[in-house]
Amino acid sequence: MSISTPLASPVAQDNHTRGQWRTQPDAPANAAGLSLAGLLAEVSRLTRPRIALMVLATVFTAMWLTAGRTIDGSRLAWLLLGTALVAASSSIANQILERDTDRLMPRTAFRPIAAGRMTPAAATLVAFLVLVLGEGIVTAVAGWPPAVAALATWLVYVAIYTPMKKVSPLNTAVGAVAGALPVAIGWLAAEGPRRLAAGDAAGTLAVGALATVLYLWQFPHFMAIAWLYREQYARAGLRMLTVDDPTGLRAAGQALAASLAMVPVSLVLAVPSASVPLFLAAAFASMIYVAATVWFALRRDDASARTLLMVSLGSLLALLTASVACGPPAAVSSLTATASPPFFAADFSAENSLPPTHTLQP
Repeated sequence: MSISTPLASPVAQDNHTRGQWRTQPDAPANAAGLSLAGLLAEVSRLTRPRIALMVLATVFTAMWLTAGRTIDGSRLAWLLLGTALVAASSSIANQILERDTDRLMPRTAFRPIAAGRMTPAAATLVAFLVLVLGEGIVTAVAGWPPAVAALATWLVYVAIYTPMKKVSPLNTAVGAVAGALPVAIGWLAAEGPRRLAAGDAAGTLAVGALATVLYLWQFPHFMAIAWLYREQYARAGLRMLTVDDPTGLRAAGQALAASLAMVPVSLVLAVPSASVPLFLAAAFASMIYVAATVWFALRRDDASARTLLMVSLGSLLALLTASVACGPPAAVSSLTATASPPFFAADFSAENSLPPTHTLQP
């Protein structure tokens, strides 16, 4: 995902004992003198905004399925900002821990910490400050439960998944947990537990299906990536399934099993809203994903892996878009009219505000 700039470029070294990549000798050691475009490119490499964007889309979709159009727009914006900062912090922390292995792979050698343009100490300070700021924003606008979910996501990704990549190919299963946990941020921010206790199980069912879809979706997606970069992962000593089994049979088997399991689960997304368009969109997107996974399982080559990677992104985008476009569960509108938890666009005046112990009315 790195964008080449004139500042520096990864150069392959003829060192067969180490196989290490490094920046050119004249690459700057810091951000001094960078143009605005160069600085933005460095920030992008450090924080990986595409991953953060997927996290934010997940959080928003979970909130929408739980609370629907009663979400307060300004508070939602602040929640997404705080979540984005936590996601950015996790990316920085990941690059701190993986700086040595990142140097050994062309796809990651140009990252700021691996390339030596940012010191680990400076990166650690930035990651800590960004994490504290993000957690503070989430807590201020949504309360401590979503903040705990955001922190749990950070810990699973940084403290468990990242070091596990050197230990076991099961790291993908753990990483998939981190990928699905942002659903909890949105559900908790939209008062999901309170709604469930009041008898509104529709939103929780939809959000539970969304979390399961996201967990299963990641297996074919990451197996495609692991296949495409299997040689680089092997060089860096990372235990991906395609490294432990170069034939790709085990990776293809896991990907196929997950994509098949995703079909019925994705259909559950449409049950609470009783939306036929959502049902058809979920069926189409999940079956296309299965077809691409079958193609990869049969061929196990770079072309089929790239196809699977592209289809994985398209299918997820289709599912999230359909979930929002086809509306939240039908029960949401009737249950939220009298409630005013943090993210409801209700009247927040003193005479109309409900006490903290108030429960949702049927």
